[in-house]
Parts: sequence; structure tokens; C-alpha cells
Amino acid sequence: MPSPSPAEELDVDGVAVRLSNPDKIYFPELGENGGRKRDLVGYYREVALQGAIMTAVRDRPTFLQRFPDGVDGEEIYQKHIAKKRPDHVESTRITFPSGRTGDAIRPTVPADIVWGANLGTFTFHTWPTIAPDNDHPDQLRIDLDPQPGTSFDDVRRVALQGLRPLLDELGFVGFPKTSGSKGIHVFVPIEPTADFIATRRAVIAVARELERRDPDGVTTSWWKEERGERIFIDFNQNARDRTMASPYSARRTPNAMVSTPVTWDELVDVNPQDCTIATVPKLLADRGDPFADIADHRKPIDPLLEMVAADDAKGLGDMPYPPSYPKMPGEPKRVQPSRDTDRKKTADDSSHMPCIGDGPSSISRNQAEATAAKRRR
Repeated sequence: MPSPSPAEELDVDGVAVRLSNPDKIYFPELGENGGRKRDLVGYYREVALQGAIMTAVRDRPTFLQRFPDGVDGEEIYQKHIAKKRPDHVESTRITFPSGRTGDAIRPTVPADIVWGANLGTFTFHTWPTIAPDNDHPDQLRIDLDPQPGTSFDDVRRVALQGLRPLLDELGFVGFPKTSGSKGIHVFVPIEPTADFIATRRAVIAVARELERRDPDGVTTSWWKEERGERIFIDFNQNARDRTMASPYSARRTPNAMVSTPVTWDELVDVNPQDCTIATVPKLLADRGDPFADIADHRKPIDPLLEMVAADDAKGLGDMPYPPSYPKMPGEPKRVQPSRDTDRKKTADDSSHMPCIGDGPSSISRNQAEATAAKRRR
């Protein structure tokens, strides 16, 4: 292992931030040509001073996804703020699904981002809330997650031809970004009046409507065995304590890809592989930040809660939470379908219906199918 290179001091808007071991290789594929620690920290310094990442993270509870030994090293996922930290790094109190509380980092100045990057932070994961009110999200986060057998073009099609028109119909403004991998994230600003349970249900309602309109291309199934080759709308990214890579966060990829905000027009032909720590600062300088005015487009969540009520009236209630969460009110069984004995029993029962054409006890094929469907419900 090479000896550490001498530490340096960076000026970040008048705040001195230490850069340790700046020549350490973080991205071996890039090597000394853009893959050093100084390149990652320098990227974050630039987008922080440009203001773009500050718009995305300022005053939000923020977790640090750290790789101090680079992209091939072990991950440290830091939720709690360290007791030993610079004076400029502030905190905010959050409540976890268990009811426990803790203090998370609350970025307020560009130096906070550069300090975090020096700790080996690749990705800043933010809550959809603004401190100190960390119980009422001001963003819905719609995660379009490609499944095996699908491509980024499939995700792009769902975003452009499905999600954007639906948001327009409902009166909401969506702000898309590349995930920094193979997916697309769309942030939807809302007025911070509803709790996490309601906002998660709102995203479920949007996802179900997308699935109804495009059943061959979109799925809401939480269980991987039922998703098929479709785009999964990961509604659970809106549960309390679930976070998403912030706009302008780097990701753990060999070429240092960035989760990059784009306009809807740019989404038509963007190549996520082209959005890296080497290219994004110039993109920002050339055309500005598409998320700059996101807070100006907050809308009441009421139309989506009406969709939730309509789904409930049809018997379409809540959907499963992630396995680490306590059992939530109204949540269905959290059991993989292939292991659900109740579902298997229902299927077995339906196989013993009277045969078609069996005299007085016979029922029509349509009636049989309707009865089986009713039993499955």
C-alpha cells in the first residue's frame, strides 16, 4: 500500500477544510486521470460552491454512504452525526420507524459537503423533509427501477410517456434525474402537510395508475418473483427513514457516475454513462441547475389522497413495507407469494369447483372464473 500523500487545506467559501491523503486512488478504472480522492472532493467543492448540491441537501437530514478505501472497498453507511466534527456541521433530530430518535447531519454550507467528501462519502442520501419538521415530507420521490431484462430506454419510456403525462393531468411538476446507475428518479414537490404514511400511499396510488395504463411495462409488485421484465415503481422509497441519492451525488460506479438532474427534454437522449464527476460541473456551468426552483412548485397533495381513497374503495389498500420495518397499520401480509400458505390454500380450494356441464350443480365458465377471482381476493 503506498504511503499517504500529504494533507492539504481547501478554502470552501471562507471555511478551511482539510483534505487528507488527496492522491489516494478511489476509482481504479480512472486511476490518476480523474480517479483520485482529490478528484471526488474537488468535484463536490465545485458543485457545492455552484450552489446546485446545496439546493438539494440544505437543511435536510442527510446520511453518508462512505467508501474510505475507494469504490472497491467496504461501505460505511453513516446515519448518525459524529460527536467529533467541525463547528460548521450542524445536526437535526429524526425519528426512526422503531420510534427511536437520533441526530443526523444537516448540511447548511458548502464546507459541510466537502468535509463529508473528505471522509470518503461518495453519496449523500437525503430525507424528503426540511428541518426542523422531519415528519412531513415536502417531496414525493418516484423511483423507476429497471428489472432484469429491461434497459434504461425502457425506464426512459415509462418516465416520458407514462409518468410525466400523469403528473401533468394531476397538476404536479416532476423533476427528473438519472439515478447514477440504470434507473431514473423523479422528485415531485408538495406542500409539507402530510405524514410519511400518507405520502407513501400517494406514491402507491401514482404507481398503480401507471401500472393500469401500462401493465406490460410497469409493475408495483414488492415481490421480485412477480415483477417480470417490467419497470418497478419502488414506492417504499417514500417510507420513513428511506432515503434516495441526492441530486449531484456521485455513485459507487467504476467511472464515477453522478445522479444528475436533467430537464424533461434532456431526458429524451441523455446517456447516464456520460454524467460523471468529470463532466457534470461543466454541464451545470453551461445550462444551470434544472432543480434550482423545485421548492417554488410545491402543490397540495389532496388530488393524490383522493386517488388513495378511490383505491381503498376498490379494495386496493396498503402494500408491504420493507422487512426491517415494524408491522404497520393496514399493511397486508409481508410474505413472499410463493411461500404464502393462505394463497396456496385459496388456489387449491378453487380447483375443486363443480365441473362445467355437471347437471343441476353446474355453473357457467364465466361464473366459475368470477367465483375463483372472488375467493382469491
